[in-house]
Amino acid sequence: MSVDLTGIPVSEMIDKAFKMLKLAYTPYSHWKVGAGLLDTDGKIWGGCNIENASYGVTNCAERTAFFKAVSEGVKSFKAIAIVGGREGKVEDFCAPCGVCRQAMMEFCDPESFIVIVAKNKTEYTAKTLKEILPDGFGPKSLAE
Repeated sequence: MSVDLTGIPVSEMIDKAFKMLKLAYTPYSHWKVGAGLLDTDGKIWGGCNIENASYGVTNCAERTAFFKAVSEGVKSFKAIAIVGGREGKVEDFCAPCGVCRQAMMEFCDPESFIVIVAKNKTEYTAKTLKEILPDGFGPKSLAE
């Protein structure tokens, strides 16, 4: 499946993800992740991963970006860009974990929401949420 990136400011989203990567708090894993989340009004929300000594309380960059936006009243999104690597050195693609994919299902149309994983502004992949979470469980699953 080919993803249409028309109207998606990929470069700006990747820039935001790299800026957020520098803010990641990762004293345990040393694996830093940054995200740039595009809402339907064109604003790019940033998120970084924030670890905790108990690990279970750790929050991923993608969910941080979503939670920031939702806490400000935004609940409609187009795409997210994600970068990550050990000590913040991005050498490969960093895909979202399963928990983050599930969180995306809550607010995004899996058919049209785009997940971009990048090494830099020119090396990235783009897939729909449905491609990375086939048969996902979301609000429509509970509709009567």
